[in-house]
Amino acid sequence: MSTQKETIEYILEKLGDYKRFSSRAMFGEYALYADPRHGGASRKVVALVCDDLLYVKILPASSELENICEKDAPYEGAKLHYVVEEEQLSTIENLPDILFAIAESIPEKKVKKKKK
Repeated sequence: MSTQKETIEYILEKLGDYKRFSSRAMFGEYALYADPRHGGASRKVVALVCDDLLYVKILPASSELENICEKDAPYEGAKLHYVVEEEQLSTIENLPDILFAIAESIPEKKVKKKKK
């Protein structure tokens, strides 16, 4: 089952800061990006939205979710993620800050230099 466009729009609305959060459709599901510095260039994938559920990466920056979220894989063969249920989108008040912290903790991708 793929994620409905309304679901990703709802999640983005709940997160609030439209300029710092964005999504991209991928194979009927979505990647959720966060920009921790307002610059646009440092956007990082911090979560996935699969089967109409928000799956947040499990990293030290997201450890606050450990005792309040279940863990599951967003798709077969994927690493475990924290599953943020719909009602938790409103009750986890600092969810945007957690997502920004995840983005901040992910290293920048190295640009490969072309060989001459």
